[in-house]
Amino acid sequence: MISDPDVIAILYLVTIACFVVSLKFLASPRHARKGNWIGGVGMLIAIATTLLLEGLENWLLITAGLAIGSVVGVIGARNVRMTAMPQMVAIFNGVGGGAAALVALSEWHNTVDPLREETVSIVLSALIGSISFAGSVVAFAKLQELISGRPIVFAGQNIVNIAVVGGAAALGIAAVAGLEEQWVVYGLIGLALLFGVMFVLPIGGADMPVVISLLNAFTGLAASATGFVLDSTVLIVSGMLVGAAGTLLTLLMAKAMNRSVTNVLFGAFGQVQTGTGTVRADDGRTVRATSADDVAVQLSFARKVIVAPGYGMAVAQAQHDVRQLADVLEERGVDVKYAIHPVAGRMPGHMNVLLAEANVPYTQLHEMDEINPDFPQTDVVLVIGANDVTNPAARSDPGSPIYGMPILDVDKAVSIVVLKRSMSPGFAGIDNELYLDAKTTMLFGDAKDSVLKLISAVKNS
Repeated sequence: MISDPDVIAILYLVTIACFVVSLKFLASPRHARKGNWIGGVGMLIAIATTLLLEGLENWLLITAGLAIGSVVGVIGARNVRMTAMPQMVAIFNGVGGGAAALVALSEWHNTVDPLREETVSIVLSALIGSISFAGSVVAFAKLQELISGRPIVFAGQNIVNIAVVGGAAALGIAAVAGLEEQWVVYGLIGLALLFGVMFVLPIGGADMPVVISLLNAFTGLAASATGFVLDSTVLIVSGMLVGAAGTLLTLLMAKAMNRSVTNVLFGAFGQVQTGTGTVRADDGRTVRATSADDVAVQLSFARKVIVAPGYGMAVAQAQHDVRQLADVLEERGVDVKYAIHPVAGRMPGHMNVLLAEANVPYTQLHEMDEINPDFPQTDVVLVIGANDVTNPAARSDPGSPIYGMPILDVDKAVSIVVLKRSMSPGFAGIDNELYLDAKTTMLFGDAKDSVLKLISAVKNS
């Protein structure tokens, strides 16, 4: 058992240092895996130190909790498909918020005559943690398609939301003012849970990356407040790191869509518009289908190819085959790069994670601002399921819901090939003008099957 305060402080300081270094490494795809390991080591030190604190009791419950959590974590990490990774991130993030709320509830029960500072921490932990938990559950349900991914709205919704969060805040103020009745914290948590649900329901699937990032920031703030409740410096600092990183990422994601966070949360941007989901034009332009053999010829004689991946690649689990196609092309002297849009997929960094899993060299991954100037000099662009982030309407149509959102400038390439199952719209629920471009051809079918056909055709060409 560890009883020396200096030893405990040093061990927790090492934990905090690991977390800070981990965030630094996670800033680059090249070092992200190492960052995860460093963060894991820091968490292991924190857990071991806490378990070895003198006077710790309830070992049976602690051991049971560790066992259950370890099993769930290992199974989740090993068995969840990459397409379901956003859902797993959402639900695991929600669990963190829920844990913070439960700690607050426990401390409210156990603390006799709490100080005002303790009460403030308990209230914040319960309020923010409950919102994060309920919101993350709804986000999980939307991503898993257990409920509609479209914005779920009703008349007077904002008024109801204000009333709910106002009621929760009023109960929190009452608790801080000295009302120590048990029903106060139960009512606060109940209203916060309701607000978490109401908060995420009006947000559509297109904005889920931003919502997940924001809820992650909420969980960090809840954890930090819990640190004040438990007088744990390491929990305070680690929670604030998560909160700050999540907030910054939320702002960056919103900026990538050229929208404010307020508009993301209250604009119902993801609402799917009514229509057949097919592209129409009044100027006689039509969508042109192509074959794998024809695309293979283009690729074989190209000097420069850019791959623009999207959620369609994730759904088809085609990332390994895309890398194999790139390898075949590079053997022929073709320069292959990958264009990564900040909000491609369903969570921040989704495409980076998929391509890293397929061992795509980090030097070939290029962010939007870096790769956009290269498109005019590119012979062929392969768009694999990336819909809204390649739609020229974001630049040309003021009436489009994505107008003003920075996009990948794939339409400026010499030739564009879109790999897609059908003409169905993306998350924003609008048609993609790119498909009518005279330089664009459509290779219809499952992305994985299409890429495998391309590999075979290129090898035989």
